[in-house]
Amino acid sequence: MPEIKVKICGLTRPGDAALAAELGAWALGVIFAPESPRRVSASQAAEVLSAAPARVERVGVFVNAAAGEIGAAVQACGLTAVQLHGEEGEEFAREVRERTGAAVIRLVRVAAGGAGEEGAELSGEAELAGVVQFDTDFILLDTYNPERRGGTGEVFDWNLAQAIPAEVRRTRLILSGGLKPENIVAAVRALAPFAVDVSSGVESAPGVKDPGRLRQLFKNLETFKERD
Repeated sequence: MPEIKVKICGLTRPGDAALAAELGAWALGVIFAPESPRRVSASQAAEVLSAAPARVERVGVFVNAAAGEIGAAVQACGLTAVQLHGEEGEEFAREVRERTGAAVIRLVRVAAGGAGEEGAELSGEAELAGVVQFDTDFILLDTYNPERRGGTGEVFDWNLAQAIPAEVRRTRLILSGGLKPENIVAAVRALAPFAVDVSSGVESAPGVKDPGRLRQLFKNLETFKERD
């Protein structure tokens, strides 16, 4: 199995960013959405991300923000990718990519209870198979929750995502939603995604990463890679 990349999201402290990078994170995420308990300002985000080496991808998470706001944050913080975590359409995603030059990650919220839940973008196997048509660099699957957009610690049914072609999963899919050291191996074994996105699963409080849980996450993935 190819090496699974790791994105650590919801960072609020430079020390946590530095440790995640040291442990081998592919990407670090900072959240600009006002409703998030992990929200940071542009100046705070720049400070957090400056603790990591240049090789690490820097991702800004936005929820229905204006293209100008996103562009300003990309420039101020040196973001290399933009994660659209609201109801942004494909035309807006293209505008962001053209305006900023950053890679674009599009959210797909998966309803744990099956098709028909109000507010879920996609929920059934047939619908998930259609994500191959999305014109973005990456697709991020997260668990649908009617009250919160992310960081819920809730897992969706990974079997639904097996409807996505293996090649798409391997090259464009970022798996999120309730991932933690205890289930990370099961997740990558089930879907073999390009990357996993972890936030609340390695925290002691919202935005405060637990060093021990961070280390255990990477250790479990490394052990799995060596054994597989």
